[in-house]
This record gives sequence, structure tokens and C-alpha cells, in this order.
Amino acid sequence: MSAIEFKAVKKSFKDGDSIIEALKETNFSVSKGEFVAIIGPSGSGKSTFLTIAGGLQAPSEGEVKINGEPFSEKKEKERAKLRFKEIGFILQASNLVPFLTVKKQLKLVDKVSKKNNDEVAVSLFQQLGIDRLENKYPEELSGGERQRVAIARALYHDPTIILADEPTASLDSEKAYEVVKILAKETKEKNKATIMVTHDTRLVKYCDRVLVMKDGTLKEEENPEELAE
Repeated sequence: MSAIEFKAVKKSFKDGDSIIEALKETNFSVSKGEFVAIIGPSGSGKSTFLTIAGGLQAPSEGEVKINGEPFSEKKEKERAKLRFKEIGFILQASNLVPFLTVKKQLKLVDKVSKKNNDEVAVSLFQQLGIDRLENKYPEELSGGERQRVAIARALYHDPTIILADEPTASLDSEKAYEVVKILAKETKEKNKATIMVTHDTRLVKYCDRVLVMKDGTLKEEENPEELAE
């Protein structure tokens, strides 16, 4: 069973008298344990694809399923509930709450889930090498450290799916490789399905599959190894 499946999904917007096709008919699936990269220029439809995959917006046509369960057809409240349970988001800017310490970033998740997972938090902090940072605030962290905290927060409630939107865009090469290696490791070891949108073609060597988005059309890249050179 696919973790995420797109069936004939389209997304269009009205712009005055014109119709903009942000995402043309798309059929796509990703399985657990699979790390997929989606590359393409700005404005090609990558972010539209990712927000539909995460249920942040509904498609104009077609259907999205999460772990075999209809997702896009649900009402927003139901989508939000399933999204929180099954999906972890990692964004370009890390989106950490500036007035909360690293430890309390995860405690914020506890308030929503009404659970306390201190052992999980300790384990994640150790795996990601940020256990010594738990009492620091985001402004005291480097870019790479903030992204590792964002990864910990995304993984904290043990989602089956990770959606990463340009997670390395603000990082130097060394830190970018570090973040993507962590994502690849978590994907394999914890059997998660990960989709990463990126402009950096050097990172695709860590991925199982690479797809290219151009003018709203998603296609499988037949020679991904050439992109990483």
C-alpha cells in the first residue's frame, strides 16, 4: 500500500478571466521506506504539489489517499486530524517558535496530542545530536541546528510521512548534506515515506527516486545520477 497516492490530481486557479493550471493531471505514489526528491524551477508547481500532499489545500480534480484512506475529499477538520497523526512537515525556515526552548518546541506538540512522550524526545535529541541544546532558544542556534530541531519536531509524533519543503535552502553545503543524510536515515530506519522538494540537485544522490516538476507537470527523472554531478 502506498503511503501517499495521487490519482488524476489537478489544481487550477482563476486569475481574472484566465485559468492557471498550477498542477496538471498528476498520478504519483510513494511507499514507506522510500525517499523521493522533487526538483524544478520556482513557479513550476512543486509547492502546490506538496501542499496538496499535506492536505493544506484540496485539489480541483482527482483524489489523494493517505495510507489507503481517502484524504483530499475529507472536510478540513478531518484532514487536519489525519494530517497531525500521519504527516510531519519540515519547512525551509524551520518555523520554530522564537520564545520557546528546543525542549518546549516538542512540548507544544504534546498539548495538541494530549500525550507526554519524554522518552521519545530524549531519543530523538540524542539521534540528531541536539540533546545539549534542549534549553536553548532558536536565536541561539545555528541554521543547521535549527533544522535538526525542526526534524525532531516533525518526527516527534511518529508520522508515517515526512514532507520537506526546501529544508536546506538557507544552509551551506556541509549542513545541507548533514540534514539530508538525517532524513535519508530516518526514512530507512523508521520505514517512513519522505518527499523532499529542493532546488539543490547535489542532494538527489541520497534519494531513491527523483521527479522533475516543470510547468505543472511531474515526470520521473530517468538519469538522476547525472543531476548529482
